[in-house]
Amino acid sequence: MLEIKNLSKKYKNSNYYSVKDLNITINDGEIFGFLGKNGAGKSTTIKCLTGILPFEEGTIKVCGYDIAKEPIKAKLNIGYVPDNHAVYENLTGKEYVNYMGNIYRVPKQQIKQRLDEFASLFNMTGAIERQIRSYSHGMKQKICIIAALIHNPKFWVLDEPLMGLDPQSTAEIKSYMLEHKKKGNSVFFSSHNIDMVEKLCDRVAIINHGQLMEIIEVEKFVNESPVSLEEYFLDLTKENRAKVITVSQRKGNRRRGHKADKEEKK
Repeated sequence: MLEIKNLSKKYKNSNYYSVKDLNITINDGEIFGFLGKNGAGKSTTIKCLTGILPFEEGTIKVCGYDIAKEPIKAKLNIGYVPDNHAVYENLTGKEYVNYMGNIYRVPKQQIKQRLDEFASLFNMTGAIERQIRSYSHGMKQKICIIAALIHNPKFWVLDEPLMGLDPQSTAEIKSYMLEHKKKGNSVFFSSHNIDMVEKLCDRVAIINHGQLMEIIEVEKFVNESPVSLEEYFLDLTKENRAKVITVSQRKGNRRRGHKADKEEKK
């Protein structure tokens, strides 16, 4: 479903890598969590894999399509829910979902059918004709989710999907994550809610300073670990466990590695 190989991303005018040599593979029919402290590189990674940000090194494939070489085909398989509710607030919920459906080339009849289904599922039927500017935080989150799912994507990507939601809305979204998985699709989401990640995810990746620290099989971890996932996460993301990598350090490491390779060949 997703294959990230040696991804590195550095923002313009920065001497530091936001993400460095990241490798992650997500299987079909899997819910995959993404954990890290603020500034660890979670949102940067998500923006790279959804095609929002370019990246300097590495490859990203979604459903076999390279996001850099075949961006349209890759994006047609992605449903992305950002963490900032970036919507056109002067539109009604229905108008916004129809607009997104048209972008993703969904036939009008299918848009109507799916919109009715999702509006009912997320308790939005009574609000779908209202302007988005009148929505609460939770309603804006749910209309973003409906818009992200309107084209029936195989790969659902969410950046902090449950932040600030009430328990009912949280339960609705968690339930559909599991439903999406049952259909053989995959869910990839970042979160600070470690308890939720532990209950929902098949596997979870932990990053620190843009570096992958570990990928954990959740069920095995819960059954075998003497500490909780939260305790393990806090220990793994201590400042001394991963260092910020500068551009000069990376180049130096490469030169040293190249020299060592030559010496080894001799």
